[in-house]
Amino acid sequence: MNIFTSGLYIVSTPIGNLDDITLRAIAVLKNSDFILCEDTRRTLKLLNHFNIKKKLISYHKFNEKKELEKIIRYLKEGKILSLVSDAGTPTLSDPGLTLINDCISKKIPIIPIPGASAITTAMSISGFDDQFLFYGFLPKKAELLNKTLSKLQNLDFNLVFFIPSIKLDFYIDSYKQYFSGRNIMIARELTKIHETIYRGNIDDIKFPKSKLKGELTIVISKNNNKNQLNDSQIKDQAIIYLRKYSLKDVVELISKKEKISKKIVYDVCLKIKNEKNT
Repeated sequence: MNIFTSGLYIVSTPIGNLDDITLRAIAVLKNSDFILCEDTRRTLKLLNHFNIKKKLISYHKFNEKKELEKIIRYLKEGKILSLVSDAGTPTLSDPGLTLINDCISKKIPIIPIPGASAITTAMSISGFDDQFLFYGFLPKKAELLNKTLSKLQNLDFNLVFFIPSIKLDFYIDSYKQYFSGRNIMIARELTKIHETIYRGNIDDIKFPKSKLKGELTIVISKNNNKNQLNDSQIKDQAIIYLRKYSLKDVVELISKKEKISKKIVYDVCLKIKNEKNT
């Protein structure tokens, strides 16, 4: 007798180690009529590991809207559908939000099947307190990235990001600019054989010479510098230094001395320059 009712099941799957799946998740996948997945090859590897043979529907960010009508029809017919991502908990920086909102509007049951998540896995070993905000993937273009980080730098929370390892240097440079003085943890290959954790201060963290591969989970600590200068205090210092040094040197000097983001110091120095020119 099938104990599972019809509806959309949001099934969390392992983020690396295939044994990190729950018994309930296995049971739901075995009883599904269809399994929606980002990459059928990745999902087949998981299903074969547990000897599960089911019909798969390719469902990713490029065909979400196209497949929506067919999926909703199956659900209305009383079928059991499971949504999985390539790894971890679906819809968190993964496809599925469009489908979930459509199910909500049509009063189709949505059943969460909790499990692995790179977000909570990384936070649990970060050594930072449990007050955090998850952002996900950051913008790829510098201008939009700067706008995003300038907003996030003033929030009093630990921050969690996903980034592709191939862009690590690009993002680390931006982190140094906006989160100078904070601690950072970079998690690579979580739960896998080559799991590696890098920890340190954002300003001087070191990495191996060989290029890292895969997707990285980044956790940046709160701003623990309780005595950080305000804009007025930074301005007082900057006015004196700008008489002797270039803007670039002043930004570098005050940033290192006071453990303040270079962006904050630069903005103050720019205001001083503009005031002189008016």
